[in-house]
Amino acid sequence: MKIKCVLIDDEPLAIKVLENYFTNFTDFEVVGTFTNSLEALDFINSTPVDAVFLDINMPMMTGFELISLIENKTKVIITTAFREFAAESYDLDVLDYLVKPIPLPRFIKCINKITTEYNLKNNIKVETAKGDSHIFIKVDKKMMKINIEEILFVEGMKEYIKVVTPDKTYITHKSLTSLSEELPADRFLRIHKSYVIALNKVKSIEGNRVQIQSYNIPIGRNYSKEVKNKILE
Repeated sequence: MKIKCVLIDDEPLAIKVLENYFTNFTDFEVVGTFTNSLEALDFINSTPVDAVFLDINMPMMTGFELISLIENKTKVIITTAFREFAAESYDLDVLDYLVKPIPLPRFIKCINKITTEYNLKNNIKVETAKGDSHIFIKVDKKMMKINIEEILFVEGMKEYIKVVTPDKTYITHKSLTSLSEELPADRFLRIHKSYVIALNKVKSIEGNRVQIQSYNIPIGRNYSKEVKNKILE
């Protein structure tokens, strides 16, 4: 079942940007786009929707006013050119706050948040959610979906990173720190300035190296104590 989303913005170009982003995510479906707040509200209150992307500065009715009139528990993501409304938006229990122009990596983080909330709302078991959870990375102008459970380790290479799975290696223009923030902290560990590993994939540890499948990965001196405590606990 796809996650159904609605896009509301009085600027058609802003809607187009989001629509283009969504073409990379097959688990999501844009079921409605609106430049009119009243039409959008009527649709949301009469149609099952999982997430609403909503601009604050709308004619006739502000985004905040619209939120107060939504009758169901639809998750709302604010999209705006103004940073100063962030605190007010979180008082209304919005899921996320995206500042225009919205970079694709930031949009991907929002997509992951929506997926997590969708799993919780639909009572998907934690084990299933973990097995199905994924990240998206840009490879050769395509957004590639990678299941987190398949990742063996991630290697940083200056301005690029290498994501290694049993069947394939992906190289993307991204920082190791940025990607590691998207991975579950209880399942992945940074063991070197250039490596993040999947803890459940470690085959052995000897001296200053861990073995994952046929790979021998170095443990940085500053990470040694935490690594051994974490892996051997």
